[in-house]
Amino acid sequence: MGATKTDHFTEQQNSIATIAKALGHPARIAIIEYLVKVNSCITGDIVNELPLAQPTVSQHLKELKNAGLIKGSIEGNSVCYCIDEKVFILLNQYFSNIIGTVTDQNCCA
Repeated sequence: MGATKTDHFTEQQNSIATIAKALGHPARIAIIEYLVKVNSCITGDIVNELPLAQPTVSQHLKELKNAGLIKGSIEGNSVCYCIDEKVFILLNQYFSNIIGTVTDQNCCA
């Protein structure tokens, strides 16, 4: 079996791409902002905050969790989600590194 296209890139490049893809929907950004604001919540609380149906919110939560941006714990019949700070630290370091190495070359001016 041949190599997939992602095999041609580093682990970090694939990781950042997965995270960026998960952040590529405004509902997911709204979910993250809500979780930051409340510092944790139950799924139903998120549904009340967004103009989306519960199954749609659940799908967005699944994508965010699969990318490592959020984590959750089961509390009875509900799941309590919160931000996974490790991934945001990784993103901060990644983009800080890019900003730190970019110089004003006026190449596109």
